[in-house]
Amino acid sequence: MALLDYYQQQLDQLKQTGNLRQFTVNQQQGAYIEIAGRKMLNLSSNDYLGLAAHSQLREEFQDQHPISRCYFSSSSSRLLTGNFEEYEQFEDSLSQAFLGRAALLFNSGYHMNIGILPALSDSKTLILADKLVHASMIDGIRLSTAKYVRYRHNDLQHLTQLIEKYHDDPQIERMIVVTESIFSMDGDETDLTALVRIKQRFDKVMLYVDEAHAIGVRGEDGLGCADQYKVIADIDLLVGTFGKACASIGGYLICDPIIRRYLINTMRPLIFSTALPPINIAWSDFIFKKVMAAKTERLHLHKISQDLQKAIVAKGYHSPSTSHIVPIIVGASQTAVEKSQSVQQHGFYAMPVRPPTVPRHSARLRISLTSLIQFDDLQRLVACL
Repeated sequence: MALLDYYQQQLDQLKQTGNLRQFTVNQQQGAYIEIAGRKMLNLSSNDYLGLAAHSQLREEFQDQHPISRCYFSSSSSRLLTGNFEEYEQFEDSLSQAFLGRAALLFNSGYHMNIGILPALSDSKTLILADKLVHASMIDGIRLSTAKYVRYRHNDLQHLTQLIEKYHDDPQIERMIVVTESIFSMDGDETDLTALVRIKQRFDKVMLYVDEAHAIGVRGEDGLGCADQYKVIADIDLLVGTFGKACASIGGYLICDPIIRRYLINTMRPLIFSTALPPINIAWSDFIFKKVMAAKTERLHLHKISQDLQKAIVAKGYHSPSTSHIVPIIVGASQTAVEKSQSVQQHGFYAMPVRPPTVPRHSARLRISLTSLIQFDDLQRLVACL
């Protein structure tokens, strides 16, 4: 037991500081979630368009893909026997949607971000990453042999200064600028148009943009902020996930065909992982077409997001959001836990987010809106804050 004492002490410390996490069993139906017999409006789901809760879509898919004909395991990596027809079909669908650029699928957004950056980087690579990029990108940077520097969050002047500082260094052959389009904790955005202009000024610079929280909810066809600002063709490495608005699982990369072929030969999480089951890929292909057509859901989500953010700021809270992710920043971890418990008692499932997920002294409730939520619901939430 002595060997376990250290870990127990660390757990005790987490509990004392309000940072202890644990799993919670739940049942979900539509916009609601039930935990320990308490039914609450679900404000913590990433099902942004409500498609995962749409039973008719599941029935439609099952009619098109009878279970008796489906494989529920790929049984190997794609480079062995796991490259089923469903993979080729879905990558072709993605390529057509994203202006004919090459597409490559991954098991998850995490696999994607810890695999692409190490594969494309070496000791002559410099990665310049926004200070608030997701943990999966930070882990990808750490797994690489590249040098890296973090630029101040959304400070493109600082980024430009760093590029100018290192661009003529003979030891640096390429730079990869890494950012999210919509940031997962603050819900704010980077200026993709300005980023593209910066990239185009420098021969050595490649742009890596994660659209995990933008795919499905932004752009005329729901293809993300790159679609919204018409820069799909200008981003070297455009990545995103299917586990949020797209109501499925996995990740994707939109890139040049040369990059796609290179990653197939060098990206370790892709080469050494059993591929997702064909049934999951078929579902992603099916639901992706629904996502592109979900214009009404996108408009409603945009409207309630703006209204909630304004109401939270008017209530005196700091909330930098410009999207459907609306944080209510309260500061101390214990305060966030207590605020979460309070709103849950009023029928709203909003979870506390604490360090190290967010910087110290910026613990918050993270409100994650979906198109299933109505503004009347949010007015009741604001009233009980």
